[in-house]
Amino acid sequence: MKIKFLLPVACIALFTACNNSSENNEKKEDSTMNNMNMDSSHQMPGSGTNVADLPPIPEGAKVVFKNLKNDATISSPFKLEMGAEVMKIDTAGPVVAGSGHFHIFIDAEDSLAAGTMVPKDSTHIHFGKGQTEYELKLFPGKHKLTLQMADGMHRSYGGRLASTITVNVKK
Repeated sequence: MKIKFLLPVACIALFTACNNSSENNEKKEDSTMNNMNMDSSHQMPGSGTNVADLPPIPEGAKVVFKNLKNDATISSPFKLEMGAEVMKIDTAGPVVAGSGHFHIFIDAEDSLAAGTMVPKDSTHIHFGKGQTEYELKLFPGKHKLTLQMADGMHRSYGGRLASTITVNVKK
């Protein structure tokens, strides 16, 4: 009888504690001035869920900064244009072969290993709605930008679908 009563109470307490923990996280500071809530669909699949394999990368596929070259000098804000060759730009959600969506890494790694979930934080900007343009706001100075494509579940396609450049932001 006591177990029937204690088990639901314990579950409710655990659920409440888990829901409140995200509210207490502090926001990480970095060199960007962007609002990072670009995509609210960034979620891990639940346990017991069948997860599709990472789709293969089609021959000749690549990602490009359409309007930026390495070592370019820019003003902030800057309208960044992202593009892909061979790959279709799609929204986050179902995993579809030959498609994906963009992520921008600011002053972070050059790419993530294939199959790695792209983190969602102040240095990893998600474009899960299929966006190909973004108003980039950076503090003056030198910054490294990486354009990384990921599948519908935000799993990186790896270095083959990543491009890294350096930009200089005017004061």
